[in-house]
Amino acid sequence: MNLRDIAKLAGVSSVTVSNVINGNHNKVSKETIDKVNKIIKENNYVPNATARSLASKKSRIIGVVLPYVGMDEDFSRSPYYARILALLENYIRQQGYYMMIRCTGGCGEVIPLFNTWNVDGMIILGADKREVKDISGSIKVPVVYIDTYADDSKIANIGIDDYKGGLLGARYLLSRGHKHIAYAGPSIDSPGVIGQRYKGICDALAQRNLTLDKDLIFEAPTDYEDGIELGKKIAFAGKKVTAIVSMSDVLAFGIMEGLKLSGFVVPDDISIIGFDGLPECRYTSPHLTSVSQNLSKKAILAGEYLFKMIKDKKKIVVNEIVDVEITEGDSVRTIRPN
Repeated sequence: MNLRDIAKLAGVSSVTVSNVINGNHNKVSKETIDKVNKIIKENNYVPNATARSLASKKSRIIGVVLPYVGMDEDFSRSPYYARILALLENYIRQQGYYMMIRCTGGCGEVIPLFNTWNVDGMIILGADKREVKDISGSIKVPVVYIDTYADDSKIANIGIDDYKGGLLGARYLLSRGHKHIAYAGPSIDSPGVIGQRYKGICDALAQRNLTLDKDLIFEAPTDYEDGIELGKKIAFAGKKVTAIVSMSDVLAFGIMEGLKLSGFVVPDDISIIGFDGLPECRYTSPHLTSVSQNLSKKAILAGEYLFKMIKDKKKIVVNEIVDVEITEGDSVRTIRPN
């Protein structure tokens, strides 16, 4: 049995049957979809994915690239990656496509892979300027970047207002009476995301005639295990710290555990604010206050721009910035003036 046989039994065209099989349901009525699917099921028809791909010149596969994940690392340990991937997969699946995940040490590593694999489009998280330049000159399929600081006159990028995020986080701590604020996160010299957040923190402090003491800058990757060690380091650093602004919720979770293991109580001894607004913030004790980004909106915008490029066969240049806000928990105490 082939498409023509199914079309004849259903009383529709082969194109209609193809639309049903490929998930293009917006072009077909529900009655016809049900009729075609019933015939397919009754006759145990299994479409040949390879043949369909060759015939249509489309694989219906979207490649999603996660950078800076080493060979011995597991991306699922990051709640942020798990959440954004779940949102992207849901959107891609709704379009009748499939998602292929590739973890790399750096985004540029995907160039030979995706020039070999037949993918219809790519979504790349957190590439740097050099990587974007290499990818743009080598990858021929539509690409949408997420959280990428590059030449926004040449790419489609979906990001957040990282500067505002840093500003809001520090202002929130200041509004609760904190003046001795520590920074926790990757190197402050990191360009892009971290650099912008750090600048926002410094500017918020400067508005109160305060500065971020270099001795209160604690650098570490944004993962849980490093957060535990950082929490211990902060606890025994002998520095006057009343609050910590963390560059990710995951790092904040680890810092809270490290402080706890060192005999410190959050927020009574040290307050902390995270960054991302992950659902897991509700599961910590105390609940983590966080600079929240709208991950759902980021994923939907990335999907919308990518599929528009696939459909229209035209490159889109855009730098869409999603707003951030404070999601309050119980991890920040108020310091009353004497």
